Amino acid sequence: MAGPDTVFDARAMRDACGSFATGVTVISTSTPEGDHGMTANAFMSVSLDPPLISISLDRKSRMLDRIRSSGRYAVNVLAGDMEHVALHFAGRHDPALATIFDRQDDLPVVPGAVAVFLTRVEQEVEAGDHILFIGRVTHLERRPEAQPLLFCGGRFERLGSAA
Repeated sequence: MAGPDTVFDARAMRDACGSFATGVTVISTSTPEGDHGMTANAFMSVSLDPPLISISLDRKSRMLDRIRSSGRYAVNVLAGDMEHVALHFAGRHDPALATIFDRQDDLPVVPGAVAVFLTRVEQEVEAGDHILFIGRVTHLERRPEAQPLLFCGGRFERLGSAA
C-alpha cells in the first residue's frame, strides 16, 4: 500500500511504531457463536464528551466481522501480571484460560484488568489496511491501585519505580 513517495517498507514502519511504549489490551465481544477476544495495543481515547474510544483492527482480523455483527466491544486494559493472558489472546492458547471471561452487561470481560471499557460502535472508519471502530463508552471500571502491562520494542514490560 506504500505510495510512490514512500521511502521505507512496511517492516520499517512497524519497527518504528514499536518504539512507542503502549499498554496491552484484550478486545472482546460476543456473538451467537460465543465469546471472542484478541490482544491489541492499538487503542486510544478519542473524546471525553461524549465518551469515545477507538480501536484499530487489521482488515484480515477475524474480530472485525465479530464486532460488526455484535455492534459492541469491550477493551480490557491488562495488569502488569497478565502477560500470560496477553499471550493467550495473541494465539498462544493456554487451556487454563479457556473460560477466563466474566460477563458484564452481556459482554465478556477479563477479570483483574486495570480498566474495562464497555462500548457501543458509533462509527467505523476505513484507514489503509486497518479499520477503526470508534465506540461510545457505556460503562467503565478502573482499579487505580493496579499497574498496567506495557509493550515496547517487541517485549512486554512493567512500569518501574518513579525516578
